[in-house]
Formats: sequence, structure tokens, C-alpha cells
Amino acid sequence: MSSAKGDRRERELVNKLDDAGFAVMRAPASGSATERELPDVLAGDGDVFYAIEAKSSAGKPIYLTGEEVEALIYFAQNFGAKPRIGVRFDREDWYFFHPGDLHVTDGGNYRVKKETALADGTDFPEFVGESTKVTLDELGEQRPDHDPDVLRVLTAVEQGELSVEEAAAMLES
Repeated sequence: MSSAKGDRRERELVNKLDDAGFAVMRAPASGSATERELPDVLAGDGDVFYAIEAKSSAGKPIYLTGEEVEALIYFAQNFGAKPRIGVRFDREDWYFFHPGDLHVTDGGNYRVKKETALADGTDFPEFVGESTKVTLDELGEQRPDHDPDVLRVLTAVEQGELSVEEAAAMLES
């Protein structure tokens, strides 16, 4: 990914967080511009504060070095913020992860695949407190009268047997 595209994505995230009511700033000296390790974005709403390392990709897995993640955690702890990795794949929204929830490679780096972001990441509305994630199990407990065909389709998505797009097409018909 080009630096210009990464900068655009970071500005996009800042604007979305601002629109959601967060006080937010993009760290102008993040990355290689300084010797100090700073997160890409700082955001808070008075109740919760985040230090965010933002990454984007056209579709290939996103990798972060162990040093990047350690620096994020160190900064967040000292600043009193929650460390988060924000990822955005082309034609998708932002998804967020606690660093401890990321896959660690044999080489000590961190990886996020698009499928993992969509399945396990915290989506933007949940991240900013506009919605709450409900699992299929919780849905089944809350709505035992739910259409069993819909639940089968949703379960197939959860298990990776169907893509979200395939499921949407099936449920629309």
C-alpha cells in the first residue's frame, strides 16, 4: 500500500471518529517520521480513550511487526488508553482488534486476514458504541421462533461455508 493511500485511510478514520462524537487526532509524527513510537490515531469520548494503529490493504493480509504492536501497547498503557489495531480492506469498513486477539506468526509478527476481520473484528458501529454484537448462539436463545432456514444460512456464514455476499443473496430471495 502506498504511503499516500495509508494517509488517506488514516484521515478517513479520523473523520469517521469525529462524526461519531469522539475527540480525535491523527499523530502527525507517527511511523518513520520520528524516533518516538506514536500510534496513528488518538481518540476519546470522555468515557473511553483509544490509541489506534491503523492499517489498510486492498485484500492481502495485513502484517504488523512485533515492535509496532509492542510500541502501541507501551504508549497506550502510559497514556491511559486502550490499544487497538484498526484495519480496513478495500470495499469494507473499519474493524478493530485488541492486540492480544491478533494472530502471531512464527516470526513474532502479527497478521490480520480479511476473513478474520469480517468474522471476528469489532465493526465501526460497535467500536463507537452505536451497536452491540450479537452472536448466533445469543440470537437463537433470544428468538427460539426464528426462521430455521435463516439460522442455517447464518450458521453457514459463521462456519465459513458461505460468504457474506452469498448469504445476503440467499436471504434476499
